[in-house]
Amino acid sequence: MNDWFYEWFESEDYLKVYNHRNELDAKKLFDLIIKKISVGSNVDVLDIACGAGRHSILFSKNGFKVTGVDLSDNLLRNAKKKSSELNLKIEFIKSDIRNLDLKKKFDVILNLFTSFGYFENDAENFSLFEKVKFHLNPKSYFIFDYFNAQYVIDNLVPYSKDEFDDISVEQFRKIEKNKVVKEIRINSSQGEKVYFESVKLYSPTLLIEELKKNGFEIFELCGNYFGDIFDEKYSDRFIAFCKG
Repeated sequence: MNDWFYEWFESEDYLKVYNHRNELDAKKLFDLIIKKISVGSNVDVLDIACGAGRHSILFSKNGFKVTGVDLSDNLLRNAKKKSSELNLKIEFIKSDIRNLDLKKKFDVILNLFTSFGYFENDAENFSLFEKVKFHLNPKSYFIFDYFNAQYVIDNLVPYSKDEFDDISVEQFRKIEKNKVVKEIRINSSQGEKVYFESVKLYSPTLLIEELKKNGFEIFELCGNYFGDIFDEKYSDRFIAFCKG
């Protein structure tokens, strides 16, 4: 299960299961980011772990010059298709975050919707901050959006089931070895498929420490996409607005 993301993100089922991550959610976060940072629209934005491109597309539609990076051919294919349909000029690049070297600096770098903590090794996970610092122009912005570990622990839903189209999706969740582990069972007329997710739980204290260690100044912490102040017990998100 160590490299669960290779199989899961390449499957056709992934976007079906996470279809609820809709444009409204992305727009809330986009609006919050634009409210918190001071940049003109015509600047270079890097969306790390861009997935199917929801946020990349929003930034591009609003005049930003966007580069999206992801490991999944499947998700990048969907991102390219949608951006092409909208006549947007977004550069999508396949790369593992751990090996990222784009030979270019950016004014805004994004890592959104818990696209972090997927690796077994802490050093590999936190290498994200090193890569961001390397690619960021001086005194520019890094927005890091991760779940709030304590909230996840306190509010974990062990089991859920959804049915749509011709499939049923059962999700089994547990906390194991300081990770949120999820088993996803998808049943359809073609049979059953089983996938896994495993995301490390990092405390806000450790995240702040690692961000500062890599030279970032956190100028605001929000606890949700509406911009409320972060609270370790009650906030569902940990959204760090940083300058580097």
